[in-house]
This record gives sequence, structure tokens and C-alpha cells, in this order.
Amino acid sequence: MKQKNILKLTAATFAIIGAGTILFNAAAEVTLAANNGKVEIIPTTYQISDRPETELPKSEIKEENNKKVNYSVSMDSLNTGTPTDVDLTMEEAAEVGAQYLRNIFGLDLEGAYVYMSYCPGTETYPRAFWSGDVLFQKEQTPESTRWTYMMDAVTGELFDIGYGRQLDVSVPLELDAALEKDYGVYAELAKKKTEECKLINSPVDRVEYNCQGYAGNDPTISVDVIGENGEIVNMSFSRYDQMFLGLITDTSRKVTESALDSAVGEVVNIETENIEGSTVTWTTSVIK
Repeated sequence: MKQKNILKLTAATFAIIGAGTILFNAAAEVTLAANNGKVEIIPTTYQISDRPETELPKSEIKEENNKKVNYSVSMDSLNTGTPTDVDLTMEEAAEVGAQYLRNIFGLDLEGAYVYMSYCPGTETYPRAFWSGDVLFQKEQTPESTRWTYMMDAVTGELFDIGYGRQLDVSVPLELDAALEKDYGVYAELAKKKTEECKLINSPVDRVEYNCQGYAGNDPTISVDVIGENGEIVNMSFSRYDQMFLGLITDTSRKVTESALDSAVGEVVNIETENIEGSTVTWTTSVIK
């Protein structure tokens, strides 16, 4: 049960991958309470500048499969982190990110604008990481179509990757209760993507429902792909057109789970209250 709850909390990473993402089943099942503290929000993918345009350096020209790819790379204007000597450089991280985007989304970065951010790690995500915000327009806005990624700052190992968009139609965003039991189409899509991209180092054992939500005006569903070796990849899809929207790797899940284990102390207080005939239990834990 604990692992399942961690997975639901980890799925909240998509709240950062896609601007305005809401997850219906995640926060309700895992709540961290403290006497005098709050859980820190992890900055992972992009920040929006108040300036209409960001000044960019000369375009980077990379060769991918003998094809030159021309895209612009710069540090995000609101970035505050400074990489160390052991970390990948901004350009190296951007190149690794481009490879992930090509392999997982089939994305060609020709003409793209890549905005990079560096974080030395946080209490709730204690691994230094690079994150990238990739657009095909110079200005960064919440409504922009974008691809994002987050990777280990030293090794380049992928933590999460995603795609965000604004639909040009209005669709229902509320929870689809039927999908909690009948999510087979998304299970098949997730299994296929996992095998095509070799995201797990073993055959897929099963796919389990995780939660639903929405990113902007795009309704989403997340499922967990579980390998025979115990690895778990969390995947998100649009409930509107079944578009693949991104994933969280098993490594990222383990980093989050370990950090939460370290952060949450013993339960110090349990109270019950009768509200309109129902008994509600309030549990208070200490954040170390």
C-alpha cells in the first residue's frame, strides 16, 4: 500500500511537467502533515519569464544520425542554480535531452528553443538535476506547446519527460469513474511504449491504474507499468485522444520514495471527529 501511495504522489510530477495539471486521486491518498512545516515543491521543468522575449545565443548545431540539427540553447532567465565541475554542462545536458525527446517522442528539434535550468537538489528531491523546456517559439507562456525533461545533472539519467499542449476544443475534465476499472486501452498503449523505448530492463509483468486529472484543458490518465524485475514506470495519456503525454522513471520514483521516508517522522497525534454522521480521522506527522 505504501508503494502504491508513493506512486500516486510521484505522479504529481506531471503537475510540473504540464502547466496547470490537476490529479484527482493523488493528493487525497498521500497527505504529509506537520506542526510547523510544509512539503517543499520541487522545481523540475520550466519557469516563465516576465519578459516577452529571452535573448538567445547563437544556435547550437548537433549531428544526429548524420543529420545536422539546428536549435538554440540558453539558460532559463529565472534559473538560480550553478552547475559544479562534476555536472554536465548546459550544452551537454541539452544534447542528452534532445536524444531523449527523439527516442521517446520522435521529436526533431530543428529550429527549437531550449531553455535550461539547473538545481543542486532539494530536501524532497535530493539529486542534482538539469531540466529543459523545449518550444518552437521564442516566448515561454503557460499556453505554449512544449516538451520538457528532467535528468540527473551528473550522469544524464532520465528522471521524467513530458509533452504539454492546449486543446482547441472544449472537453469534459471531470473524473471518469469507468476508467478506474476499464483502462485496458491505456494499459496496451503504455505497454507498447515501454517495450518500444526499452524503458524497463525486463519484460512487462502488468499495468495498473494510477489516477486521473487534467493538464490545462486536456484530461489525463496515469498508469503504472510494472516489470517482472519490479521496476515501475508511470505514464500519462490524454483521455481526449489517447495522446502519450509523458513518463516518470523508476529511478525518479525511488528518489522520491527515499526522500519521503527520510522526511516523515513518527505520527505524533491522532484525533477523530464526527462530521454529519461520519467519523473523520486526523493524523499529524512530523516533518524532520
